[in-house]
Amino acid sequence: MGKNLTLQQAFRLFGTEESAEQFFINRRWPNGIACYKCGSLNVAKVASRKPQPFRCREQGCRHHFSVKSGTLMHNSRLPLTAWAWAIYLLTTDPKGVSSTNLTKYLGVHQQTAWYLAHRIRKAMVPKREKFAGPVEVDETYVGGSDYNRHFDQRLGKYAGKVAVIGILDRPTKQVRAHVIENADRRTMHNYVVKRTERSAVVYSDEHQGYAKLPREHHTVTHSWGVYARGRVSTNGIEAFWSILKRSYKGTYHTLSRKHLNRYLAEFSSRHNDRALDAVDRIGKIIKAMEGKRLRYQDLVGAK
Repeated sequence: MGKNLTLQQAFRLFGTEESAEQFFINRRWPNGIACYKCGSLNVAKVASRKPQPFRCREQGCRHHFSVKSGTLMHNSRLPLTAWAWAIYLLTTDPKGVSSTNLTKYLGVHQQTAWYLAHRIRKAMVPKREKFAGPVEVDETYVGGSDYNRHFDQRLGKYAGKVAVIGILDRPTKQVRAHVIENADRRTMHNYVVKRTERSAVVYSDEHQGYAKLPREHHTVTHSWGVYARGRVSTNGIEAFWSILKRSYKGTYHTLSRKHLNRYLAEFSSRHNDRALDAVDRIGKIIKAMEGKRLRYQDLVGAK
């Protein structure tokens, strides 16, 4: 596990707007402030900070900009301290932080906190890469428990839930997880093939969706009470599902299908980067914000 960042240490790093701005600058531009339009390092600081604190000196550019420009923070009216604390909370709390709690911590409206968190989650989306393996693959279903419904309103074990598939690369401990329409053979085969090298060894349970997988494939039969057979198990990816489901019940209470992939990116990011120091995890998110946008309408619009 990476080194933690205490609240006192965090406050010293980004507890004021001035320190937060310097923190973001250092992580976004480690080699010096660069124009987000042309990339030039020939940048002047604007004494009045109006209309923006920095100005590009290159002929044909001359853009004014800030550390927020050209990132997921572009045009955000929130102070940098709010962004820094939100990133800190979402990267360090193993079970995540709900928008309701972000509202309390940051002193913003719930709608604002919700939008803020989703923009940070967009920076948490892991890169697509093929795993060399061995890998563990498993599926699960996310949604409310039938046990909590009135007897005459129960839908069945998986009805009303969203199917999710995940893959864990054992050598690197990296996880990827995504919503799938159906847990059928075609969908699950495509998912595994696109994310593993041809030589990868795959471990799964006995689900028929993995049958005849075009990889070296070994299974454990959970229905017989077998959860490990030598190196063959899915315990790693199931531990990831366990954290996700505990957070569903204790933190978020509901995760809509529409936004579930963003939450999966959040949980994957925390899992994948847990060996990094907290400051490096925050810095990685700041760097990943560059060149990305997420409009509020993109979140609430129909899909």
